[in-house]
Amino acid sequence: MAKVRVVVEIDSKWVKVVHSPVYWIVAALTGAAITFGPLFLYWCGKGTFFPGTEWIVVPACFVVIYLVGMFYTALGSSVARALRKE
Repeated sequence: MAKVRVVVEIDSKWVKVVHSPVYWIVAALTGAAITFGPLFLYWCGKGTFFPGTEWIVVPACFVVIYLVGMFYTALGSSVARALRKE
């Protein structure tokens, strides 16, 4: 199989975001969104995760899951848009 080299040019704002500390924060939250977010939601539903704190834990889990997904969706759409130009 032949190798293909692809160079993608994306908007400079994404380059700044990827090289900034914001990217590392989102990368760290990715692990939380994938593993701990659903786990904490499950524990809160059962009532075994610090009873009485559900009012802050549940919305925080949903926010982290939503924002991490939206970040990677926006970044991926920028890359896909650049690939479709070629």
